[in-house]
Amino acid sequence: MELGHVVVLAGGLSYEREVSLRSGRRVAEALRSRGVPVELRDADATLLDSLTDDPPDAVFPVLHGAAGEDGSIRDILELLDVPYVGARPDACRVAWDKPTAKAVVRRAGLHTPDSVALPKEVFHDLGATAVLDRIVHRLGLPLFVKPTRGGSALGASVVHEASGLSAAMVGCFGYGDAALVERHVSGTEIAVSVIERDGAPEALPPVEIVAPNGRYDYTARYDAGETEFVTPARLTPEAAERASAAAVTAHRALGLRDLSRTDLIVDEHGDVHFLEVNVAPGMTETSLLPRAVSAAALDLGTLCQDLLLARLS
Repeated sequence: MELGHVVVLAGGLSYEREVSLRSGRRVAEALRSRGVPVELRDADATLLDSLTDDPPDAVFPVLHGAAGEDGSIRDILELLDVPYVGARPDACRVAWDKPTAKAVVRRAGLHTPDSVALPKEVFHDLGATAVLDRIVHRLGLPLFVKPTRGGSALGASVVHEASGLSAAMVGCFGYGDAALVERHVSGTEIAVSVIERDGAPEALPPVEIVAPNGRYDYTARYDAGETEFVTPARLTPEAAERASAAAVTAHRALGLRDLSRTDLIVDEHGDVHFLEVNVAPGMTETSLLPRAVSAAALDLGTLCQDLLLARLS
């Protein structure tokens, strides 16, 4: 079977638009290197007519942020009966909401830091100071604050002192209407990508993230040279095996499809803690899934081609 017309979807209107465009260009170039005809399209007002008038064989979405990861664009693709790579809408909605995803993987047996999710309205209506005091009393310090929905570490921060929690919450609410506050776990930060081949999910080599000053923020993620990546991660064989198993468990428990990336912390005892999962992993030159693909001696273009072909079979 050959691919005659593939659309790579990138861009959109989220805070992560520029990252998505870079990811889209990378996937398009990788597919073209395999001789696949590719059209790179933005998710704009012309998309629906374009897909209707000239239906592609399949779509490869690399949209980051809300529309690309909350299932809405995939709902549109299903309405049009256009095959696409990645998780289906319902699974996206569960994975996109971090507190819900944490609850699902906990039921599947994974460890995930204790946390509390607070909408902005509740935070203000009940009295910010009282709420923050109870959070610190319940979860302790340090804490990690991030939007319940979103990626690229936008609005995320580590809080070491109780006095810094209020500012962290305000910064978080700048990128979303609800905050997830979880106990910060110290250890080795890793990302484990999962791909499906012949219908079975398999973990790629874990990528260790060594960020400047321990802060893997937006700049550290996407500015080349800001962060050191070690592939495979410097883990004991036992810890590496547990991390890989955790990523596959998360992929299955959340009902994901084709590819995903799970972010984990491995603590000093070798225990693995689930942080979050990404249904549309970044594909830029500094992104983690392409690094894992290379470490597994795979070709990114071939992988993308195979994932598209799997949607046609």
